[in-house]
Amino acid sequence: MQTDPKTAVFSVAQINEYIKYLIEDSPVLDSVYIVGEISNLTAYHTSGHMYFSLKDETGVLRAVMFKSSAMRLKFRPENGMRVIVHGRITVYAPSGQYQISCDSMEPDGFGALSAAFEQLKTKLSAEGLFDESRKKPIPAFPSAVGVITSPTGAAVRDIINILSRRSPMTKMVLFPTLVQGDGAPKQLSSGIRYFNKYQSVDVIIIGRGGGSLEELWAFNDETLARTIADSDIPVISAVGHETDFTICDFVSDLRAPTPSAAAELAVPDCTELSQKLRLYRDTLDTHIHAKLKTERLALRSLSEKRVLQAPDSFLQNRRMDIDALTTRLVLSAERRIRDAHTALDPAAAALHHAMNAHITADRSTFLSLTGKLEALNPLSVLTRGYSAVFDEDGKAIRSTRDVAVGDTLHLHLSDGIIDAHADKIHTKGESDHD
Repeated sequence: MQTDPKTAVFSVAQINEYIKYLIEDSPVLDSVYIVGEISNLTAYHTSGHMYFSLKDETGVLRAVMFKSSAMRLKFRPENGMRVIVHGRITVYAPSGQYQISCDSMEPDGFGALSAAFEQLKTKLSAEGLFDESRKKPIPAFPSAVGVITSPTGAAVRDIINILSRRSPMTKMVLFPTLVQGDGAPKQLSSGIRYFNKYQSVDVIIIGRGGGSLEELWAFNDETLARTIADSDIPVISAVGHETDFTICDFVSDLRAPTPSAAAELAVPDCTELSQKLRLYRDTLDTHIHAKLKTERLALRSLSEKRVLQAPDSFLQNRRMDIDALTTRLVLSAERRIRDAHTALDPAAAALHHAMNAHITADRSTFLSLTGKLEALNPLSVLTRGYSAVFDEDGKAIRSTRDVAVGDTLHLHLSDGIIDAHADKIHTKGESDHD
């Protein structure tokens, strides 16, 4: 503009271009940090550009972040979020509007990675990926453990040492991956899918040693989290130190504070198991011996009962009881018949006489049967001079073939038992033999 500004007449475009020149040529406005609250956020998915406003208590500033810068954001900007942006002030000449063209953005008082972590955590939690009901139990005695980590880090060495010490018979299968950097999430997810495809292990450990939030960021990847959630094999997360938390920790079936702790949680301690087995064995032996002792005492007590020591005496007592009851039964019946006889008329007396005769006949039959039963009683045979022979186990001797020279025999008589030894055995039709 070479004319006198006091008298010259300018077009709108000229003024806008002049203002654009003044602003964009200013070294102060070429690189500025501005803090404010995001409002009117519009993100165009096709172009990848974001348009929004920054506002505070008294003012509003338009802002734009083009795709090349927006792609580097670690979090998702939202309306109402207070942020610090860096960029330069530019002017869009056709409309005469100035704005800040942002090349970076950080949440105010809260790092971008931390904001992204909280956003993803909230999202996946709302979908139920962290629910306890989804978590699978860790097998008590795995035959093989899959480990997804760096093959050169300290974590894998710690895991190998713990597994070999606690459970040397358990096989370890290593799936080597990057554990930080842009390619790490994809490789970690591939490890989960590999073990699920071939089903070669019973439990998976995924993790790495400690580090900063940036170094652990691969374990906050959304795709990795969903891959772990879809795993049919239980997954133990072992990322960083005890104070480090990642999305992996929340979605896995079990979170271990360190890689070493993950190895301890994955397999049992064989030494401890051996000690428990010895304790169980000793306890079982004690109970078995106590039970056998009790049963031996019970058996000895039963074997000393009179019915086993002298069965003939027991049977004689029962026979006397039967005789006494029989006599009482007959006398009672006769007494009742006599009492009823006096109250009967002659006709009834005749009927009573017939019944009495029938009863007498039944009594004679009963006594006859009782006599026959008595004759069949093996103990009655003993009263006639015979004896019953038993071996040391109480088994009846029925033949000379059941006896060998030198055997101890028990001869049961009607009034006692005689112990004898077989010196010679005589068999019908054969000569004597010793």
